[in-house]
Amino acid sequence: MIGGTPVRDALDSALVALNAAGVDSPRLDAELLLAHALGVDRARLIIDRDLSLAGRAAREFQTLVRRRAIDREPVAYLLGTKGFRHIVLDVDSRVLIPRPETELLVEVGLGLPAAASVLDVGTGSGAIALALKSERPDLRVRANDISQEAVDVAHGNARRLGLDVSFSVADLLDEPCDAVLSNPPYVASGDALPRDVAEHEPATALFAGPDGLDVIRRLVARAAELGVGLVALEHGMGQAEQVARIATENGYGDVEHLDDLAGIERVVVAKR
Repeated sequence: MIGGTPVRDALDSALVALNAAGVDSPRLDAELLLAHALGVDRARLIIDRDLSLAGRAAREFQTLVRRRAIDREPVAYLLGTKGFRHIVLDVDSRVLIPRPETELLVEVGLGLPAAASVLDVGTGSGAIALALKSERPDLRVRANDISQEAVDVAHGNARRLGLDVSFSVADLLDEPCDAVLSNPPYVASGDALPRDVAEHEPATALFAGPDGLDVIRRLVARAAELGVGLVALEHGMGQAEQVARIATENGYGDVEHLDDLAGIERVVVAKR
């Protein structure tokens, strides 16, 4: 590109704004937004010293940085995509942004027997179900969500990725299966969340009663009622023992705790 603002200067200006706004990862965010505005891979920002910013791309980058800094819109929503394990998902404010710790649930699913039936409860963008199906095509994978808007997003991701996962609108379990994998709402009502989350991600995917465990209680009880053999549940910091107790009270005698990359107990796996 001839003329315009050198990429290094554009990044420096964005860093000033994002640092002032208290964004957690200002350089990463600035690079992702700039690469998106330019329509290039992020690596090219580093290796192409002649790259510059002008015209439509410059205006788009300024708008994206302003939305990130002032409105605190999550980068994933600004880009419209989020990587999750080996797939890239379309995401927007209708669905929760997939987090790295949720990949633990996929790892649990990878250990299931051949042709096992799996249900991803509260699927959102379809992250768990679609990642699992992409890596274990032999599994019979279904997914549901209480939100029709979320199911629409998940359907779109499945079509784009060419993965055979069925999606439905439902509250918890609607029929028996071998295993349930779920990242349910687990934030306690009234708990403070970062602006990025509180103001932009769907509340129905976040909050679950006074202690954050209302959905998990109902989900585990329903799974036990239907004879589900394995339930893997993501939960919040400090909830591990309570979730394990809910599982054992519902007849799941074999309970395991899995830690995320920060060493925090993040997933309970319960078998019967």
